[in-house]
Amino acid sequence: MEIKEIRLKSSQELYNILATLRKEFVNIIFQKKLGQFSNIMRFSLIKKSIARILTVLNEKREQDNV
Repeated sequence: MEIKEIRLKSSQELYNILATLRKEFVNIIFQKKLGQFSNIMRFSLIKKSIARILTVLNEKREQDNV
């Protein structure tokens, strides 16, 4: 997910997406441990998307506090 798309979404939408990505991330970790996971690019894309969403949420939180 691109940062431009993330910035356009509301905080509630971002929290919903974040929850979905975290669930998928946990599933990928289990698959990786069991040796069933072969798409390593998906692993890094999810990590980056989670980081981007958390960054935007923190920016929005700081703007609300100022």
